[in-house]
Amino acid sequence: MRLWSIVSLLALSLAVAACRSSDPAKDGGTQAGQPAGQPAGAGHASVARVGFGALPDSGGAIEQFILTNAHGIEVRAITYGAIITSVRTPDRAGQLGDIVFGYDSLSGYVKDAAYFGALVGRYANRIAHGRFTIDGQAFTLATNDGPNALHGGRRGFNKVVWTGEQFTHGDTVGVTLRYLSKDGEEGYPGNARVAVTYSLTPADELLVDLEATSDKATIVNLSQHSYWNLHGGGQGTILDHLLTLDASGYTPVDSTLIPTGTVTPVAGTPFDFRTPTAIGARIDAPDAQLRFGRGYDHNFVLDRKGAGPSHAARLADPVSGRTLDIATTEPGIQFYSGNFLDGTVRGKSGQVYAHRGALALETQHYPDSPNRPSFPSTILRPGDTLRSRTVFSFGVMR
Repeated sequence: MRLWSIVSLLALSLAVAACRSSDPAKDGGTQAGQPAGQPAGAGHASVARVGFGALPDSGGAIEQFILTNAHGIEVRAITYGAIITSVRTPDRAGQLGDIVFGYDSLSGYVKDAAYFGALVGRYANRIAHGRFTIDGQAFTLATNDGPNALHGGRRGFNKVVWTGEQFTHGDTVGVTLRYLSKDGEEGYPGNARVAVTYSLTPADELLVDLEATSDKATIVNLSQHSYWNLHGGGQGTILDHLLTLDASGYTPVDSTLIPTGTVTPVAGTPFDFRTPTAIGARIDAPDAQLRFGRGYDHNFVLDRKGAGPSHAARLADPVSGRTLDIATTEPGIQFYSGNFLDGTVRGKSGQVYAHRGALALETQHYPDSPNRPSFPSTILRPGDTLRSRTVFSFGVMR
């Protein structure tokens, strides 16, 4: 049964603190709550609500929520697709830079096919042939990725309007976005009520809390799909970024990127990121799995510790000094190295987004889990509540 109970604030604090204090020493980083230098705009935590345009078809107004903590770190999210449009963090000199891909206006997100910053669902990642069964009943989904269903279908959660409510809890600011996915939407059974809460803390953490219920047995797999480039401003590629994944195994895929059903050890393969490794070091190795994904586009099986958020990944940019640590309650993380970015997409300030110009680290359940009984279940039944937390911790290398 897919449930995570928040047993106590103390247990959560210890889990997050442990994951943030163990890895920085590997590459000389400081803890995320200790940025190098005081960035411009630092002061008091705040949350603001502003307009972000109107949809071209319905004219419906879209809102943007601007979260800022006392260190000047800023996160922006909109009610269209529950999309994170901007994350601004300091480099080692204290200069703020935007470290996620996206667009300057709503029109870019309406046309977007890369899922920049979106909350993807009802099922993140791929389902083979868009088919699955629950209790012997078969369901068919729209296929939008070759023969498979991807990230919720033709009109997934990234293309719908959510309602938003901002909040302030002490020095933590945030927004809760909600959406009702109706029975039969994109072929999924059940009226699913979904919420995502983005919280920016004084410890320079972005908390992503997910929650879902349904009045019928259904499948749910939600993930935050931001594309990261720690250089800032969409500059360069991520091939020089150092990546660490707390994963001893991964799920190999077939030529359509559907898992074969096995879990393979990463040891001795280009998928071994258990120690900090440059993403470009082995990305073009003569490996069948890398050929299938045109690089990395694979689910890694996390070496979880305990019931709360467990450290999953660390990303570090030796050039800017920025670091990103990720802890999660999810069992897997999809590492996508921006292989299908081809220089044809223009993002913020007209910036051309280059091949492998950014990467996604999507905390989630495994791809095609509904068709793989050996994988952790993604079935959500009436009366149950899905709860999931991912913590993005921002820091700076010394």
